[in-house]
Amino acid sequence: MSDPTPIQSGYDRWAAIYDHDGNPLQALEGPIVRAAIGDPRGLAVLDLGCGTGRHTLWLAEAGASVTAVDFSDGMLAAARGKPGADRIRFMTHDLHRPLPFKPATFDLVVSGLVLEHLRDLELFFGEARRVLRDGGRAVISAMHPAMFLRGTMAQFHDPSNGEVVRPGSYPHSIGEFIMAAIHAGFRIDDVKEFAVDADLAARAPRAEKYLGWPMLVVLCLTWAGNSSAC
Repeated sequence: MSDPTPIQSGYDRWAAIYDHDGNPLQALEGPIVRAAIGDPRGLAVLDLGCGTGRHTLWLAEAGASVTAVDFSDGMLAAARGKPGADRIRFMTHDLHRPLPFKPATFDLVVSGLVLEHLRDLELFFGEARRVLRDGGRAVISAMHPAMFLRGTMAQFHDPSNGEVVRPGSYPHSIGEFIMAAIHAGFRIDDVKEFAVDADLAARAPRAEKYLGWPMLVVLCLTWAGNSSAC
């Protein structure tokens, strides 16, 4: 297995096959995050680490006004090339830096499978809270830290040469996710953990070896007075 490569260049290479390489984590995460978000119609939404637009395009189609950021030009190019992308504001941005938005700009922040690639969780959650309006919500998903105990992290096979590419991951704990959110000022509405079941293994065969093992964690957060939980 190759040594970890820089995260940005790794995702640039992954972009060509990201949507169809049979990743079981994406298959598990998509419906769960959509259910947690609910109806986004009329909301101003920020997608942090949008990748190829897995959540971005659905949010726009469902009636949200969406801004989507990612630091991988390859991922953004893939997202921009999809039907409906003309309704979305895409921006190149590294989430290790403060967000280029004014405070209280968005109603909802969404971030899918990004946390393991961030050194500074405090900055991420602090910036997500800063750009939310009072009563705004955040739905954040991450690969479950238990996957690291199985030696598993974000990786793919480059079809051009068969190389295993590992963009780079940081083994945070769920406690670190939660405390970073609390330190940022969020209220924790819900934290849910999801393990691989037989249905997922049938839909995504690569998941079969993880049957019963935690694969995903989803945090549902609120800034200020909104009392609804996911």
